Amino acid sequence: MTVPYFLDSNVLLYAALGRLDAPRKWAKAVELIAGAEFGTSTQVMQEFYRNAIRKTAVPLTPAEAMKWIESLERLPLVIVDVPLIKAAALVCERYKITYWDSAILAAAERLKAPLVYSEGLNHTQNYGSVRVENPFRGL
Repeated sequence: MTVPYFLDSNVLLYAALGRLDAPRKWAKAVELIAGAEFGTSTQVMQEFYRNAIRKTAVPLTPAEAMKWIESLERLPLVIVDVPLIKAAALVCERYKITYWDSAILAAAERLKAPLVYSEGLNHTQNYGSVRVENPFRGL
């Protein structure tokens, strides 16, 4: 399976929660979600759920966050398994980045996504076959 891009949890969080606090980031995140059939991973879904119900001034309720999870599970989705963990460990060592960021890159590579939208990784850096862009840069 190939998808045009992979979304990190921070993009999803802006789409779900950024309307009032970060309206320009919210608009960009909503545009990315509506723009194409993107890919994500179970790791991203876990990060999204935890942060959406806890780490914001006005968090989602667990039921609201679950609706997002149910929408995301219909998209191309990488389930974190042992081969992905091993691939992420190799990415981690090669690029000297955190394991969690490496797992996102490994998941994107598994979906053959050439692009990862993330606020947390190095903007315009290539990690093997995957390029990272911060969609909020300059907003």
